Amino acid sequence: MLSVITCLDDTAADRLVQEITWADHDIVARVDTAHELIAHMKVRDLDGVVVSATRRHLSLEVLAEADDAGIRLVAVASDDADRRYALSLGLFEVVDARAPWSEIELLLRGGVAVPRGAAAQRGAGSVIAVWGPAGAPGRTTVAIQLAAELAFRGKTVALVDADTYGGAVAPSLGMLDESPSFAAACRLASRDSLTLAELERIASRYTSPRAEFWILSGIGRASRWPELGADRVATVLGACRQWVDYVIVDTGFNLETDEEIASDMFAPRRNAATLAALRQADRVVAVGAADPIGLSRFLRAHVDLLEQVETAEISVVINRLRASSVGSNAQHQVQQTLRRFGGLDDAVFIPLDMAGVDAAVLAGKSISDAAPRSPVRTAIAHLVDVSILPPSAQGTSRKEARRAARLGHKGGPLQTLRARRLG
Repeated sequence: MLSVITCLDDTAADRLVQEITWADHDIVARVDTAHELIAHMKVRDLDGVVVSATRRHLSLEVLAEADDAGIRLVAVASDDADRRYALSLGLFEVVDARAPWSEIELLLRGGVAVPRGAAAQRGAGSVIAVWGPAGAPGRTTVAIQLAAELAFRGKTVALVDADTYGGAVAPSLGMLDESPSFAAACRLASRDSLTLAELERIASRYTSPRAEFWILSGIGRASRWPELGADRVATVLGACRQWVDYVIVDTGFNLETDEEIASDMFAPRRNAATLAALRQADRVVAVGAADPIGLSRFLRAHVDLLEQVETAEISVVINRLRASSVGSNAQHQVQQTLRRFGGLDDAVFIPLDMAGVDAAVLAGKSISDAAPRSPVRTAIAHLVDVSILPPSAQGTSRKEARRAARLGHKGGPLQTLRARRLG
């Protein structure tokens, strides 16, 4: 038997209350507003809440209280406007107002959950955090292209937008960002209801002839950052390890921990999502901009990064390399700067290609799809092949598999095939 509260408008209340009663469940309260609902959730021991997806009945405060109390919540939508409103709040458990109680009950009961703290149980998947300092050095562009290149090589990939200062993955790929699925996953994780089936239900899918990968989109409004707590982020990334081969996390820029000295030690921390992602990562791709200001910011922040990352390997990527900003022989100039002031060697350099990047953003696609001959794509493909994929996993794209099948009878080695493609 379930103990539930209903907060429904007239179109659904009478029918659902009757069906809940017939199913032998306990309705502990019937309320009419979000304010009343919050007051009852604070003092009641509940299994779930059924609420109409309207501003009168449902709010971010209701979702926050449900998360804190570990109460599962299902919204009932009378029309598309109601459904969009619930999705804009990050609530994905939404049913039609005519849906039978059995469908709502199934959502309230959830499923076999990924245990809280599952992030510590390292699965087969690998987490790669893409970080860079303030100043928009190109974190999102690199993260999207990393996901595309890994997917092109036949890997299952999830691209996670964990930037608490404003997610950009969804708009960069032409997707609506009013329904932040990463925030929804964090909410499910907070009440031990995150399953692999739930991840596939709430995630979006980027699909193209070259590559397909999952997307957990980020918050479109920066005010929603408290939803991305450190424990929640760690649990979601732990679940993603069990879900896909590679998890690419687009993080925020800020590594500051000064807020932790505040008097309220239990208050949420805005940078917690970034720090949690970096600490969970197997590899960090650190992105800097190839201009005097960008390099200065990168070198200062890189010191802070080393203090936060203990076990992950760090790959340095210098983006938008061009002679006009650093002088002739630009790559040599930047290499010397990195070596002298940061002790950094073996950076990957991405040339400036505004036309290719703009074409990708305009089309809402990865650079692989919008500008496959872009030097940006070539540089990131090199990073994937040399630093990320083990040698045995390289050259496994669908295109290469077909070529290998055609040429295999000639005894042509896989390395030769890959050399032809890259050459």
